[in-house]
Amino acid sequence: MSGKAAASDNTGFPAGGTGRRRATIRELTESTPSRVAMDVPRDRGRWSRRHRRIATGVLVALILGGLTAVLWRVDPAWPVVSADTIWIGTVEQGTFVREASGTGTLVPIERRWITAATAGRVEEILVQPGSNVAPDTVLLRLSNPDVEVQLLDARQQLADAEAELVALRSGQESSRLAQQAVIAEVRTQYLEAKHRDEMNRELQDKTPGLVPEVDLVRSGQRLSQLEDRLDIETRRLEVGGESAVEQLAAQEKQVDRLRAIVRFSEERVDSLDVRPRFPGVLAESSAEEGQWVAAGETLGRVVQPGGLKAEIRVPQSQAVGIVLGQQATVDTRGVLLEGRVSRIDPAVRDGTITVDIALPERLPGGARPNMSVFGTVVLEQLDGVTYVDRPVHASANAAVGIYRLHDDGLAERVNVVFGQISVNEVEIRAGLEPGDRVVLSDMSEWDDYPRVRIE
Repeated sequence: MSGKAAASDNTGFPAGGTGRRRATIRELTESTPSRVAMDVPRDRGRWSRRHRRIATGVLVALILGGLTAVLWRVDPAWPVVSADTIWIGTVEQGTFVREASGTGTLVPIERRWITAATAGRVEEILVQPGSNVAPDTVLLRLSNPDVEVQLLDARQQLADAEAELVALRSGQESSRLAQQAVIAEVRTQYLEAKHRDEMNRELQDKTPGLVPEVDLVRSGQRLSQLEDRLDIETRRLEVGGESAVEQLAAQEKQVDRLRAIVRFSEERVDSLDVRPRFPGVLAESSAEEGQWVAAGETLGRVVQPGGLKAEIRVPQSQAVGIVLGQQATVDTRGVLLEGRVSRIDPAVRDGTITVDIALPERLPGGARPNMSVFGTVVLEQLDGVTYVDRPVHASANAAVGIYRLHDDGLAERVNVVFGQISVNEVEIRAGLEPGDRVVLSDMSEWDDYPRVRIE
């Protein structure tokens, strides 16, 4: 090692073992503090890199936060709804007219169904629908031989009963006269016996012993016997008279009953010629020649076209508040007729209540029975009410979600509380203000989205 120069690195330390290098470093540290001070910037360099990594991380976090905030402020891609496919309304404040409406028909005020009083076969149709008829106009003729035979039997029974009544009256009169003759004969005998008894007693009083005692007793007995018989025959006449009255009354009732049967049979035969019994126009006729119709079967209908009323079927949810006399309008699909509520059906049928509307006596020429109409009843008018055109599926006193439009074309779903409901409008109690524009169409397809864009 003495002959060779010791190798050294760029620090000036001799190359060699590790122990020697460590010793040399300690010596240098103790003897040359300036050399040690030269290593301090190297440590500060390592700390700077760490600080740069932290600063870089903070900067990245700030950038990501800023991007998130920017993206948060940017509207998402809300569904787009075409403005041509929806119905938009504006909330207003003013007079709110609550109405109830329904469809119906014009019907005659006076009408009558024609029914068959007697079963029979249609032999001839004399009047067709649309013809004017009088009460005694024969519309069609029926035939039923059984009815005619029943009439003949009833007439025969009536004749027999009337003959029996005549015979009864004649027999009772003969019996009465015969009884009166008996009474007259007994009374004559009684008077003769009484006169003879009085004479005998008078002679006996004047001349005692002139009349035998036996004759006096016999004359007294005869007088008493005839007196009793006269009383009996008189009573028999009275009883016979009372019985005769009862028999006559019973037979007269029988005759009256048979006369009623005859009249009924005659009416049945007469009803084979079907008459309306009501003036007007034959609106319909359901009979056909050769058809067998049963008693009570409907054969037609007669109406008076001059007087018509409207029968409107109002949903029961709207009918609350309808009272007699309320103003109403009837649309005949061309002419508006003014009227008033004249009758309210107390029963609900198929979810509707039938309301009759009385119309003016003079109606337009196009008004005809069974014409389809649309009627509206004015229930009440409320001032200072916030309302809007009636949305689809709106119901009274309900909270629903509805889309409110902004000026930028975005529609936001808000909760709205409805109040009273009318035919075309609904009261707003909460959720909207006058001037708000809302979507009234069915938006159930977009219920999952709080906002939609209207373009």
